[in-house]
Amino acid sequence: MPKTITQLIKKTCSPRFVLLALPVVLLLIALLIAAQGNSHFVEAGAIPVFGYQIVNVYPHSSLAFTQGLVYDEGVLYEGTGLYGRSSLRRVDLETGRVLQQTHLNKTLFGEGVALWKDRIIQLTWQSGLGLVYGKENMTRIGSFSYQTEGWGITTDNKSLIMSDGTDILHILDPESFVEKGQILVRANGTPLKGLNELEYINGHIYANVWPTNWIVIISPENGEVKGKINLQGILQKNDIKGSKVDVLNGIAYDAREDRLFVTGKLWPKLFEIKLVPERSRDE
Repeated sequence: MPKTITQLIKKTCSPRFVLLALPVVLLLIALLIAAQGNSHFVEAGAIPVFGYQIVNVYPHSSLAFTQGLVYDEGVLYEGTGLYGRSSLRRVDLETGRVLQQTHLNKTLFGEGVALWKDRIIQLTWQSGLGLVYGKENMTRIGSFSYQTEGWGITTDNKSLIMSDGTDILHILDPESFVEKGQILVRANGTPLKGLNELEYINGHIYANVWPTNWIVIISPENGEVKGKINLQGILQKNDIKGSKVDVLNGIAYDAREDRLFVTGKLWPKLFEIKLVPERSRDE
């Protein structure tokens, strides 16, 4: 165990503070392990690196713990998390206004969302339960089960592609939700864990890497990471203004206008960005 974590545990192990401190310590350990596990990915030089240019900035609810994001005909479908606060929302892109909202049972922690025909698919974190809604009125019309955790989900117009926080992407039949296959994600031959929110864009899978400011571009054919996007600094300190924010999470794509959107958990802004080679951004 790293020295800094050991010192923190010792400091908080008195009977007076241990119950309050333990969840914080466990979270710090999880974050440290995840960051160390993906350090090779950040350092890997063979994978092309992209920076970003901000094209537009839109309002986003700072109360939305964003877990899933999909664009469709001028609106965003957004899945939010946290127990007692999870929801499925239809949101106006331009204003950030919630047009319609369905709340999940307080025992469920909402995760990724995807559109399939006239339905919306939403995952939950550790309940092994997927939720199916009618797209028109966002009324729940079905459910399905899975054996892993639920993190992110997207579609390639043939199948559903689901992440569970590991280096494995699960391919599901969009009608029966039976698993048809898996994609093992590798960055320079090494498993890349922490795959979170997903979006299928022009033949590739884009994935947030938890808990970092990176998005990876994955080949669905062999699972190789073909590119990585560095979004460090996109949300600046003056954007926060004392508010509590969490990590980058949320990718949506407007195929008709070729627009890429990103946001994060509890972020007050949603960004439309254009990818550029990182050296071009620095020049």
